[in-house]
Amino acid sequence: MPDSLLILGGTTEATALARAVAERGIAGTVSFAGRVERPLRQPLPQRVGGFGGIDGLAHYLDAARITHVIDATHPFAVQMSRNAVAACAQAGVSLIALTRPPWQAQPGDDWQHVPDIAAAVAALDRPRLNVMLAVGRMHLAEFAPNPQHRYLLRLVDPPSGPLPLPEAEVVVDRGPFDAAADRALMERHGIELVVSKNAGGSGAYAKIAAARALRLPVLMIDRPVPPTRREVHSIKAVFDWLAHSGTDLGV
Repeated sequence: MPDSLLILGGTTEATALARAVAERGIAGTVSFAGRVERPLRQPLPQRVGGFGGIDGLAHYLDAARITHVIDATHPFAVQMSRNAVAACAQAGVSLIALTRPPWQAQPGDDWQHVPDIAAAVAALDRPRLNVMLAVGRMHLAEFAPNPQHRYLLRLVDPPSGPLPLPEAEVVVDRGPFDAAADRALMERHGIELVVSKNAGGSGAYAKIAAARALRLPVLMIDRPVPPTRREVHSIKAVFDWLAHSGTDLGV
């Protein structure tokens, strides 16, 4: 069996990388955590679901004869990134992370930085506001201590059950988003505050640009500290790494 890649996906960068890998005829698999019901179709074989921690991932790497792992997960999926570093070290597999730099405040931005979700919840302990809560489905229940707000939620999948927030409206949509459309969305819902993870990249930046245009404050959740690993910021850099890592992948 030839050398093979494992792309830990879930981002626009991962999808673009998978396309580039497929175009070069390189064997590879894209893995998703399974938090989205309808993941984007990939040009490579894909698997969905967890690996069972560090040992489970190390076993998978050995069983699938993976020689190179590219961690292109979301910047906030830090536990998966930590597991990838440990499992690759255990299995003797080369690892690199394809990351995107965090957003930086621009002139006109009004950001309040908080270190994590818990701090964002605490910061919302204030009088009623119309809030665009852009933190993903997995964190909604953590904001239940602040039921006084009216929330606008943008989710990839429709809710599968009752929402933990008593007054919330859901928009089902998938990025990349458009700044003009996000501005119109915020105006239509009378948004007064945007709560956002600092995801970086271009796919979700529209809401930040729209908030700036509308002079709205943003409660910006800073990224968790990633594990120590090699990082690059472009697909070209990934292929350069592959070309100089003693691989037979044909790059």
